[in-house]
Amino acid sequence: MTDEMNIQWYPGHMTKTRRMMEAELKLVDAVCEIIDARIPISSRNPDIDAICGSKPRMIILNRIDMADPARTKAWADHFKARGFSVIQTDCKARKGITDFSPALNRLLAEKRRRYAEKGMAGKPLKAMIVGIPNVGKSTFINQVAGRKGAKAENRPGVTRGKQWVTVDQGLLLLDTPGILWPKFEDPEVGLRLAWTGAVKDDILDTETLAARLMAQLWQDYPQALRDRYKLDDSLFPADFPELTPAARGFALMEQAARKRGFLLPGSQLDMDRMANVLLEEYRSSKLGRFTLEHPV
Repeated sequence: MTDEMNIQWYPGHMTKTRRMMEAELKLVDAVCEIIDARIPISSRNPDIDAICGSKPRMIILNRIDMADPARTKAWADHFKARGFSVIQTDCKARKGITDFSPALNRLLAEKRRRYAEKGMAGKPLKAMIVGIPNVGKSTFINQVAGRKGAKAENRPGVTRGKQWVTVDQGLLLLDTPGILWPKFEDPEVGLRLAWTGAVKDDILDTETLAARLMAQLWQDYPQALRDRYKLDDSLFPADFPELTPAARGFALMEQAARKRGFLLPGSQLDMDRMANVLLEEYRSSKLGRFTLEHPV
């Protein structure tokens, strides 16, 4: 087996999206970037900083209901220390949604003051909402606006064109399609995006993808795996140090498949089934609330 994965995802509409964002930037007062609280760095497109330049910025840590609360706080502090306005949201439960407009008004208080001095006190603020595919941009906008104006589905690449959404008379939001980057310089970034569903499963080998996830979770949250899959310590840790992450993950998956009774004819382990179960239970938070990256 190999740990090498060539994960690339850059459809033509994403190139078009970048050009559109660059063109529209001069029309907006702030850029609000939605990221996945489970993978705060991997779910940030590094091109966004270059595109946005000196525009006031907000980070929206979404899916906090699926992330480790202590690490979410650490990440919020991390971004605040770097000059971002930060809010934390669970869009499906509307948690944190009411924090958005007040936070944006604080971020743009100087802009409002300048508008008032020029006799334009009622001029609406405009914010661009950006982020990679499947981080919840459209759901966030719909919740903030209180209506279903932006198409939202739990799969990457749904929003294809720009959409202006009116929140109220004082605020307009520009919804943009999700944009990834041409090449993942760090293959670990591609893995994390695949684990959370930001890139399609069918571009990867499911068993290897799940094995790498199992190894990562064993490193960060071993007790959750012990509890969920009834793993014991008979393999650990003496037999593991020399193994690659994929091999380590496969060993764990084999034990989990055996405990679950996932067998094929001839008593072979059904590793494909185990892989799909692991990915589904991770993505649905049945395993627990995990954050797979640490602030540096």
